[in-house]
Amino acid sequence: MTQTDKAIILQSVITCPACGHASEETMPTDACQWFYDCPSCGAVLRPKPGDCCVFCSYGTVPCPPIQQSKTCCG
Repeated sequence: MTQTDKAIILQSVITCPACGHASEETMPTDACQWFYDCPSCGAVLRPKPGDCCVFCSYGTVPCPPIQQSKTCCG
């Protein structure tokens, strides 16, 4: 089974680096998510340098294109 044959996981838990709040979110399959507002402290999360989206930076699961070994938002 290759990487592209695996089922894509759409749920990821984002953890805010400012306050530590964790929230399960559904990742979009058709767009990158470049901003995320923490529901606890209101911090606006942005991708870390080198990452394509907030899920790749702060989530437990990378975004769907990265899971499929594709370029995200390229």
